[in-house]
Amino acid sequence: MKRMKKMMAVLFALTVLVVSGCGKKDGFGATMKTYFFNYQVDSAYVCGEFEGYKPVEGNQLLVASVTIKNTFNEEIEMYDTDFQAQWGEEGEEAFSLPITFNGTEEGLDPLTDEQLPGIYPLAKGESRSGLLIFEVPEGKQDFSISYMEAFDDDSTGETFFVNFTAETK
Repeated sequence: MKRMKKMMAVLFALTVLVVSGCGKKDGFGATMKTYFFNYQVDSAYVCGEFEGYKPVEGNQLLVASVTIKNTFNEEIEMYDTDFQAQWGEEGEEAFSLPITFNGTEEGLDPLTDEQLPGIYPLAKGESRSGLLIFEVPEGKQDFSISYMEAFDDDSTGETFFVNFTAETK
């Protein structure tokens, strides 16, 4: 429950940052260097179905391949919900968490082995690549995937955005 409250506070803060245009930004494929790790979006596409999963009516799926490298001085615990997708509109509904997030600590199982799990360790110096899948509005192709630094003392650091245009499949 503590994680859920913290995550909701972080989501609110990210929404405010996206609307106000604050944070570090860069282009598709760029490496974002956070306090804990580096990440980049390698490729992305939108589609109507992925491995049997279909979004709700009016939505499509954003499938993003990302690479994350732990640059911290020890192992870190990663969550797929550390990242969210945005599509540049003002308002609370202009972002999405990965489809594995369902409001519980356990989350939903990944659809394939290529997809990043809900929770996973990342050893010092380790890199990991995988898919993040989001439900997003139909017709959108311009997105960002963001991460906001969150520390154990409940403070936040910088927010990082990778902006890109997704292909259609």
